[in-house]
Amino acid sequence: MKTTIEIADPLLREARKLAVREGVTLREIVERGLRHVVSEAKPGAAPFKLRRASFKGTGLQPGVREGSWERLRDLIYEGRGG
Repeated sequence: MKTTIEIADPLLREARKLAVREGVTLREIVERGLRHVVSEAKPGAAPFKLRRASFKGTGLQPGVREGSWERLRDLIYEGRGG
């Protein structure tokens, strides 16, 4: 069956290099990877779900909510010599 998939450029480059080193086609590399992932999947297992780990509160404090990433970084390292 033919299909189209989008693969990150760096991953595709590495897969192509691997195919050349092993003397196989890119298709064989992709199929091998898919077989590996499918074989690891446990039948009936629930998909991974990230547990809720938020704290009670009202979100970011005023002054931080409107701040930049640089301001957040400064606050994180404040008093730590960073």
